[in-house]
Amino acid sequence: MRMRELGIASLPRNYELVYRFLNSSNATLIREFAALGRRPTQLQLDAIGRKFLPHHHHVSATEQSLEGVFDEMLKMIRMFKQDQTKLAKYSNLLGETSARMSAKGAVSLDFLDDLNKVLSSATVDTMEKSKVIIQQMVERASELARLKSELEEYKRLSSIDPVTRLSNRRAFDKRLAAIYDGPQTATAHALLVADIDHFKAFNDTYGHQVGDRVLSATAAMMTKTLGSETFLARTGGEEFAVILDNTSVEEARTTAERLRVVIESTPLIDHNGGVDRGRITISLGLCMAADATGPDNLYNRADAMLYDAKKAGRNQVKTYTPKLKRMLGLLRR
Repeated sequence: MRMRELGIASLPRNYELVYRFLNSSNATLIREFAALGRRPTQLQLDAIGRKFLPHHHHVSATEQSLEGVFDEMLKMIRMFKQDQTKLAKYSNLLGETSARMSAKGAVSLDFLDDLNKVLSSATVDTMEKSKVIIQQMVERASELARLKSELEEYKRLSSIDPVTRLSNRRAFDKRLAAIYDGPQTATAHALLVADIDHFKAFNDTYGHQVGDRVLSATAAMMTKTLGSETFLARTGGEEFAVILDNTSVEEARTTAERLRVVIESTPLIDHNGGVDRGRITISLGLCMAADATGPDNLYNRADAMLYDAKKAGRNQVKTYTPKLKRMLGLLRR
């Protein structure tokens, strides 16, 4: 919607740029993007993209290089095959001439003419050309391997949030969708959506640079608490998401509460001067994947619980409970 309002083409790199603009705490990015106004040119957008999202543009450039080298390799293979075909014909002619020599039993002028024709059919240049092509193919194969490794690294970086070094929203959406790949895969997954309380006020008070340190510190505390094997992402602004595998609702709620307590009890020390910035808290919404119809529904329900947690006073966990379970719970009372 926002892209249509601004007259921006629906290209993948533009989606990421607009997303970063809407969710970034980088004042320079916000200022330079806003200065473009309505209907910026693609050249203007790409200039900002190269500055603030270099990994994304490196992916496109490396992919193009990879395709170019691949095409060169195919051409050289075709040329080599052609030369090998000529050499095969040359070998056949030599074989035929040897047979004729044996049959005649003596050297004749006719034989010398035949031998001259055979030798002239495959010159030294042809054989040297094949050697050159083989050497070039070896070099291109090495280049292809380098570009493939480079491309994989750029694509890895394109899925990482630059501030927190966690997975970004693109990687999160992909991982969330994978939960519902099979009919049985969603039964033991849970989604936690967490949000730093009063982050805007904190950002306005201390500035975006300190705000980014708060995001990084929160990400580090969550990673340490959950372990590196748990999927954790920054999904935008001050919001984080956690996907828990092989868990029950009780275990997921315990994990969410543990996260909340750890962050609440950790003082925020500004390392550039040792200033104690106080403590931060988070609110969390929880929904089990089995209680949702798909990735979008799962996210919306967890997000609704996050909203309930904030509405109820923040610094707490709210869990989605299906209507039937709620009704049964009321009947048991």
